[in-house]
Amino acid sequence: MAASPNAAPQLIGTSGDSLREAFGKALADLADRDPRIVVLDADIAGGTGAHHFRTRHRDRFIQCGIAEQNMMAMAAGLAATGHVPVVTTFAVFCLRAIEQARLSIAYARRNVKIVASHPGIDVGPDGGSAQALEDLAAFRAIPGMTVLSPADPLDMAAAIEAAIAFDGPIYMRTGRSPATRIYERRDDFEIGKGHVLRDGKDVAIIACGVEVARALAAADLLANDGIAASVVNMATIKPIDHALLEELSARTGAIVTAEDHNTLGGLGGAVAESLALHRPCPAEFVGVRDQFGRSGEPGELAELFGLTAPAIAAAARRVIARKSP
Repeated sequence: MAASPNAAPQLIGTSGDSLREAFGKALADLADRDPRIVVLDADIAGGTGAHHFRTRHRDRFIQCGIAEQNMMAMAAGLAATGHVPVVTTFAVFCLRAIEQARLSIAYARRNVKIVASHPGIDVGPDGGSAQALEDLAAFRAIPGMTVLSPADPLDMAAAIEAAIAFDGPIYMRTGRSPATRIYERRDDFEIGKGHVLRDGKDVAIIACGVEVARALAAADLLANDGIAASVVNMATIKPIDHALLEELSARTGAIVTAEDHNTLGGLGGAVAESLALHRPCPAEFVGVRDQFGRSGEPGELAELFGLTAPAIAAAARRVIARKSP
């Protein structure tokens, strides 16, 4: 028997809400009280979490088919008429439509929210062709584009609410696999601000997306050796929180970044640029090192590419050794 077209997709790994499912549920709730919200889909609502919106707000759900470039331009037009369009597709297909995102949306300053699922090696078995490892860098480089990468389901729900309230174009990552819960509640999400989850004086670990949970686990490993690590959920990649980074650099003198993305141009690049301008200190960058992904389960790929908690802890030990005496 064929599955219902509105059914939630099978998740990879253990049970629990993925970031894409948390996004879809939160957006459907927001649309109950905000009639401006419309969703544009590229024939993959089951894979982005948008099926929740489609079920509850079918009259505001626009099926664009496999035509991502047209979908971006359509969203810009809808924004020009007072709607708040939310474009949903896979992150690699957002890269396919980056010209339209740049010109029709960002250049025109249209109030469009681009929400991308299947980022990084967290995509898992779909392999390198489907694992977007350069999307944060690409969208961060577009003038006027805000870039978000929340960490857990509650962070995601708060982020989409903040994104809808924000006036301007946004690119935001979700995620495919079940997400580790970090927050018990999240009612203080602010675009442009990092959130300190743990205080420590020896090193600061700055993470986004799925790497935040691993950063917290790394801090536990370091604590076993008497190393006190600060951990920050940097859900806003652009604009980066310069003030917080400057304070952490002054207090700890050592920074580690962790992201499910190429080490070039994403969170690590944003943090390095900020430190260079405001308060330089030694830094290490945990991420995929300028290569394409591979097929495998997300946990296996994290081990292969060095994105695990032990890898983050090892980076922290290296950067502490580089601190000025």
